[in-house]
Amino acid sequence: MTDITDPYGWDASMKVSLYDKIRQDMKSAMVKKDTAVRDTMRLIMGAFPSLTVSITLESGKKTTRVKKPDEITDDDLLNIIRKFVKSEKTMLEIKKETTSDYIELLNLYLPKMATSEDIEAWITDNVDFSKFKSPMQAMGNVMKHFGKLADGNQVKQILQKMGQS
Repeated sequence: MTDITDPYGWDASMKVSLYDKIRQDMKSAMVKKDTAVRDTMRLIMGAFPSLTVSITLESGKKTTRVKKPDEITDDDLLNIIRKFVKSEKTMLEIKKETTSDYIELLNLYLPKMATSEDIEAWITDNVDFSKFKSPMQAMGNVMKHFGKLADGNQVKQILQKMGQS
């Protein structure tokens, strides 16, 4: 599998779109004969046709068309990668394993998730529990702030712990 020093992965601070980075990494993996990375990039690129745009035909009928490469956003691709990560986690649970090279590679392309400490600190600074009957009612506010960078189950555990103290 790939070494951590390999140039694979992406984050928003790079001066390249996720779409371009995936294509670059696939070419690089092909040159290096790194089949695991090549196959993973092909899998992601194979999901591109699922990205569609709604259009209305001249007849007034509504339909969709596949997005052109310049219409594909980083969020579109992050959602595809998250879907693959979710299905791989399900497979790992069935196999009773904790991680795989495949999921580690996919995670290199996702934004870093918020840590429990980050979430707790934000809750402490921004949530007034006196406004809620139970700490769990603050869940919506917390998830709205962190979005997809926080796991809902993790936030739930933190709120339950903070509610007990």
